[in-house]
Amino acid sequence: MQNEWILDVLADLRTFARQNGLGVLAEQIDDTRLVAAAELTSKGTSPREGMTGYERATATAARTDSRRS
Repeated sequence: MQNEWILDVLADLRTFARQNGLGVLAEQIDDTRLVAAAELTSKGTSPREGMTGYERATATAARTDSRRS
């Protein structure tokens, strides 16, 4: 996905928030990442056959998280 970088940026911001005791902000960024992933997939930037938009979004967000670990 060519716009996946935005998910990486949000993951970095979430990590910063967690490391600096900003738990509420970290949770909000988690929600924002799901919204961003859903919007990106709904625009067809990451088509996956047989998956709903929500499934694609969570799979995209999870894949991005696994790269950060």
